[in-house]
Amino acid sequence: MKINIAILGSTGSIGGNILDIVRKDKKNLRVVLLTANKNYKKLIQQAKEFKVKNILIYNDRYYEFLKAKLKGRKINIFSRKTKLNKILKKKVDYTICGISGLDGLKPTLDIIKFTKTMASANKESIICGWYLINKELKKYNTKFIPIDSEHYSIWNLTRGYSNNDIEEIILTASGGPLLNSPIRIQKTITPEKTVRHPKWKMGKKISVDSANLMNKVFEIMEASKIFNFDLEKYKIFIHPQSYVHTIIKFKNGLIKMLLHDTDMKIPIFNSIYDKKIKCITSKKINSKTLNNLNFYEVDKLKFPSVKLLKKISKKNTLYDTVIIVANEELVKLFLLNKISLRQIVESLTKIINSKECKKYFTKKPTSVSKILEVGELVRLKTNSISV
Repeated sequence: MKINIAILGSTGSIGGNILDIVRKDKKNLRVVLLTANKNYKKLIQQAKEFKVKNILIYNDRYYEFLKAKLKGRKINIFSRKTKLNKILKKKVDYTICGISGLDGLKPTLDIIKFTKTMASANKESIICGWYLINKELKKYNTKFIPIDSEHYSIWNLTRGYSNNDIEEIILTASGGPLLNSPIRIQKTITPEKTVRHPKWKMGKKISVDSANLMNKVFEIMEASKIFNFDLEKYKIFIHPQSYVHTIIKFKNGLIKMLLHDTDMKIPIFNSIYDKKIKCITSKKINSKTLNNLNFYEVDKLKFPSVKLLKKISKKNTLYDTVIIVANEELVKLFLLNKISLRQIVESLTKIINSKECKKYFTKKPTSVSKILEVGELVRLKTNSISV
């Protein structure tokens, strides 16, 4: 029996990765829904190649384009206003969310009811909206699998273990393009050089977060929501090779780590298949690679972002939205050459410590609209004090 798959954000990198997997195994995998925001040309190509009967475009401007381009074909075209029960008549086996930013929160919440397994690489939605996501997962008995490499590794290594079994959880960071550069370069480096990640091919925003280690702050925030482990147990090690993704130290003295090549297809592949079959990107273990694995403590002078971990909480509050949105706006300003890389964390610290923002530390994210409302207020605040 084929595994039926829905892909939210099929035209992005995550969507491309899972479609590569489907391309290699059309005998067992079938895509039943593709969604995109505005890249209708790529969406059409994907729908034709994979013979997908249902496509949904969130941007109303391109809805009419799709209808005209696909007129006469046996493809159902839907807009963002369409209720999912009109598209999916029964639960699909697997849904993956590859939409970036808070734009992925509502689509994730909407589809949980219609899928047996929900996989996501959308850290912003998980961090800001886990309170809402988890309620839906429990309500509809939907399995959740995180597919960021670090979180998939934690999920994989700790199944069957409780908080009391675990002593430390170490997430690894490549250190980004500035690992071996002097601190002063953070005041002058250009956005173009900053986004040249040495290991991963990523978007500009996540590449900037990697360069100043904000991505690891977010990954710990994300892990603290998904997993029932004490926040104090999480640590960050610099690991330039990006081969080890997570290290777990158990109280019984055992240490487990999960290693794989720098390829997002590997956690995605393993989140789909229960059976033990060979991954399409599987490579033989190279002893030279294993003999060249290095780990370092984080230099807090070079990466002051890690100090922000003292500001975060395991509780689900609107303060999470403050941190996520303020950073997002500051990264935009950096990419526009309006502030330096160093100023991102400096300004972020100032914003989250402000009286207007600290009040959200005790307020729950009770709805998507409330999260978006706070996000908009934070955008205005960030731009007013940073430009």
